[in-house]
Amino acid sequence: MGSGQVVGPAGGGGGGGGDNGDGRCCDMSLKCSCRWKCEHQHYRGLFLNGGGSYKGLVFFLGCFVVLGSIATLYAWLAFTPPYAVAARAAAGGGCREDNEGSWSIGVFYGDSPFSLKPIEAMNIWRDESAAWPVANPVVTCASTSEAGFPSNFVADPFLYVQGDAIYLFYEMKNLITMQGDIAVSRSVDKGATWQQLGIALDEDWHLSYPYVFNYHGQIYMMPESSEKGQLRVYRALDFPLQWKLEKVVMKKPMVDSFVINHKGKFWLFGSDHSSFGSKKNGQLEIWYSDSPLGPWKPHKKNPVYNTYRSVGARNGGRPFIHDGILYRVGQDCGETYGRRVRLFKVEVLTQDEFKEVEVPLGVEEPKKGRNAWNGARYHHLDVQQLPSGEWIGVMDGDRVPSGYSVRRFILGCASIAAVAVIVILIGVLLGAVKCIVPLNWSSHGLGKKSNAFLVWGRSNMLSSKVRRFCSRLNRVPPFLRGWVKVNTRVGRCVVAFIFAIGVVLMCTGVHYIYGGNGADEPYLWKGHYSQFTLLTMTYDARIWNLKMYVKHYSRCSSVKEIVVVWNKGVPPNSSDFDSVVPVRIRVEARNSLNNRFRMDPLIKTRAVLELDDDIMMTCDDVERGFKVWREHPDRIVGFYPRLINGNPLKYRAERYARKHEGYNMILTGAAFIDSQLAFQKYYSPQARLGRELVDEYFNCEDVLLNYLYANASSSRTVEYVKPAWAIDTSKFSGAAISRNTKVHYRIRSNCLAKFSQMYGGLAGRKWAFDARKDGWDV
Repeated sequence: MGSGQVVGPAGGGGGGGGDNGDGRCCDMSLKCSCRWKCEHQHYRGLFLNGGGSYKGLVFFLGCFVVLGSIATLYAWLAFTPPYAVAARAAAGGGCREDNEGSWSIGVFYGDSPFSLKPIEAMNIWRDESAAWPVANPVVTCASTSEAGFPSNFVADPFLYVQGDAIYLFYEMKNLITMQGDIAVSRSVDKGATWQQLGIALDEDWHLSYPYVFNYHGQIYMMPESSEKGQLRVYRALDFPLQWKLEKVVMKKPMVDSFVINHKGKFWLFGSDHSSFGSKKNGQLEIWYSDSPLGPWKPHKKNPVYNTYRSVGARNGGRPFIHDGILYRVGQDCGETYGRRVRLFKVEVLTQDEFKEVEVPLGVEEPKKGRNAWNGARYHHLDVQQLPSGEWIGVMDGDRVPSGYSVRRFILGCASIAAVAVIVILIGVLLGAVKCIVPLNWSSHGLGKKSNAFLVWGRSNMLSSKVRRFCSRLNRVPPFLRGWVKVNTRVGRCVVAFIFAIGVVLMCTGVHYIYGGNGADEPYLWKGHYSQFTLLTMTYDARIWNLKMYVKHYSRCSSVKEIVVVWNKGVPPNSSDFDSVVPVRIRVEARNSLNNRFRMDPLIKTRAVLELDDDIMMTCDDVERGFKVWREHPDRIVGFYPRLINGNPLKYRAERYARKHEGYNMILTGAAFIDSQLAFQKYYSPQARLGRELVDEYFNCEDVLLNYLYANASSSRTVEYVKPAWAIDTSKFSGAAISRNTKVHYRIRSNCLAKFSQMYGGLAGRKWAFDARKDGWDV
């Protein structure tokens, strides 16, 4: 071997070979790879032997296991249970999350384009899907996926009216290619029900904004093709599914463009999407021609808008003419992409001038937040007048802002990273972590440094600065331990407080990453969503319960109205409640439990959720129960099962039904019923003696309704849905009606005996718990 080479761990050749007196085998004359390996062996020895690194690592992992276990418990309590997730997927509501959003399409009606109301306000019913009434949205990713066209969302709807049929063209984000295709649906009942016809246009690039129009007896479509860098017009060969490229009318990346014939000329409005920053969605250009196929000439003042994205410059749907005035629909992208639709009246439109002013849209702003299908944003509107003179509009909407899933993931990772810092801090205070970074990383690390290391450190200024920083960072633990004495009461409180912060951050991280979009969405059934009325019975001593109850349940997606049956005391005003749906106080003449099921012609829905004012559960549980009721509208569908059997009959709690694996009664303190069917049964002449017994005992009205249902049918009359959790708030307010459980159960047992004599028994009926609905054995 020549000079300068390593001859052994303790011996040396010439020129600086050997171990340099500290057991290291490196020399500056060695190749970099060899020198790094030798240095790495030395540093590894220091790391393993210095500062209790193993102890710190074990402490770090142990803390994460504890915090992770707490976060898992939190997820189990707070997140939708597995059986509910399965129920949503089975109902067609399990569309895959997309960073662009979860867009869907709703229908609106009005006497003018400025008085549009959602379809649920028009009281349109469809018996085949128990949609009494039909509710928005009417077309979703689930609609297309069930029809064999899997998608992540649907958006940008345009109507084309042809006789009694209405065609709906829209962007459908293909689940497989992850690009936009143009899909089409048809309705023959003015938009209440839509048949998914298929894909009308599919190119190798993204398509959206399918503006469909008629010219000289031909039907044309001008979709957005900005990814192609062109504005293209297609002509229908076999409407509505076969189209052929007619002409490339403009070689620019134009987005959301439309053509309209106004005062003898064709006008093209569109936005050049090549700009950047805050003005990306704040640009608008106008072009004019004698034909919708061009050639197009630019407006003298192009771009007519080149400002911030919140002004509504980018088009948001089809323009329309009302009373001879042209109106343009724009979208406000200020807070997030597609935040809302804005409407503008065009006052001047010539080849040289353009002026428009904003006017009220006339569509009510959604109030239920993410529980509303368009609660976070709505960015497209197309309104047209039907042959009947009525106006129909279609609007898209989303529950979450643009990019929410990515933002949620980033926040979740940031929370987990903060937990790591918290764990290190606790380890430092408890002495489990001696140093924040390995000692040999700092400029004053343990052990002697080789000549090679010293020369390399001097030549690398960045490394030198990093080591000085690490050295200063390692001075923090002694300082913190001197400042916080963990063997004192104050010190232990500080550590406990820091640990609590870690728990909160860990739960927050898990919530952001795995908790979904935070919406309690409704469940689709046979292509329709619907709504129900929430009815509760109470009196003046329970006003605290009632206010909390109304605030919570009014935000549930499918709640149309809350009816408060006021039995006793001075009634409150509807304005006293924080509610986003109408609250109606129905004051009763006498204090009777029979008032719960009294006929009420003002209720506009078939479905009524009878829910005591002291029961709090998630909106998702309520929506799941509503979906099950729509599957079986002739049954009592509820959340509290009972099993009535034995001789003599004895009223028992839910655990008895669980023990015997079956039930035959559902308590109507939390149950869906058909208002027409149930109320008629309860106030029929046959039920008179039962009602008198309810008044005598001031109890058992729910038991009576179960007997009336069972007496009228030999088939199944009850259905149980297991809630994720339910809280009895009367325990906090001290306003519980049945405070003595033994007395309450004894009275109910008497009711069972008497009702069995009047209406027949329930003991011969028993239905097993269904895992698909209630999580039994899941």
